[in-house]
Amino acid sequence: MDEAPTGRPKSELVLAEDERAQLLRWARRAKTAQYLALRAKIVLRCAEGGTNKQVAADPGVDQSTVERWRARFVADRLDGLQDEPRTGRPPSILLDQVEGIIVATLESTPGQDTHWSRASMAKRTGLSKSTIGRIWKRFDLKPHLQDSSKLSTDPQFVDKVVDVVGPYHNPPEKAVLLCVDEKAQIQALDRSQPALPMLPGMPERRTHDYLRHGITSLFAAFNIADGTVIGELHRRHRAIEFKKFLVTMDKAVPAGFDVHLVCDNYVTHKTPEIQQRLARHPRFHVHFTPTGSSWINQVERWFGLLTDRLIRRGVHTSVKALEDDIRDWIGTWNENPRPFTWTKTADEILTSLADYLARIAPLDSQAREN
Repeated sequence: MDEAPTGRPKSELVLAEDERAQLLRWARRAKTAQYLALRAKIVLRCAEGGTNKQVAADPGVDQSTVERWRARFVADRLDGLQDEPRTGRPPSILLDQVEGIIVATLESTPGQDTHWSRASMAKRTGLSKSTIGRIWKRFDLKPHLQDSSKLSTDPQFVDKVVDVVGPYHNPPEKAVLLCVDEKAQIQALDRSQPALPMLPGMPERRTHDYLRHGITSLFAAFNIADGTVIGELHRRHRAIEFKKFLVTMDKAVPAGFDVHLVCDNYVTHKTPEIQQRLARHPRFHVHFTPTGSSWINQVERWFGLLTDRLIRRGVHTSVKALEDDIRDWIGTWNENPRPFTWTKTADEILTSLADYLARIAPLDSQAREN
């Protein structure tokens, strides 16, 4: 005698071609509402013949979730995957309209314009500008913003990331690790009129125009162990000035310690004269960051603090006044230095980059085809 089947019987599920095509679109499109993408994937997997338990294991959902959407699809087909009507005022915007707005925002432009605005999208869809704004906010779309990015083309990218980031986590013994770079052409700027002070409800106000009084360059070395900074100012930015800064660092680091420098690939760091100087001082070891990857050098973060807290809003009537302020700021910093906490390992950085490249590969192929 045959054994009785165990478990709850599953509904028979067979897809028509047009249903399969729509489910695939929902499942694969990056900005489909996540709940709808999940339901589409569940139904597609069910149609392949998997049990409810097997289907639930793939996306990591409860078996009852699979049972619900299998039954809903068998009963109502594609419409069954939408949320059921709730009591009260019905939604005024259909899910397909929302998806159309998202797809248009991501995959098209309005005529000759480079990006969509709320007004142009409202005109296209017939919805209000405030509705478009809410939809964009819900899906974190900001077509008016543009960020900058550049992938390193350094053929030794992996080796250099490991060479730089490794010492961040495991500093060499009996050595000082300094992140070194130059902040070149810092301008001594004087506003054409005095600034108006901040008042309650009103920020400080400055004129948009200014007077230039010359430039200087700051050579800085950030000690990753204790956060102290060795700084030196020069009116010019050449290999000869960098050589002088090497002498300054040599004097600042106690004898008996090796000196490891993290530098970028700027030409002044690699001239024959610099290489000869380093060869004569074997306690110096240089770790070059990958081309186009200055973010990996911790001194760049310190430069950001200097810019935000002193340079950007500073008023200086001469280069000397600017240099005096920079020296004073560095002196104050070194009275209470703060090292940065570097958390990313080389493997994590490389994995993140690989994931990013995998995400943009289809977009890059599409751009090349167009």
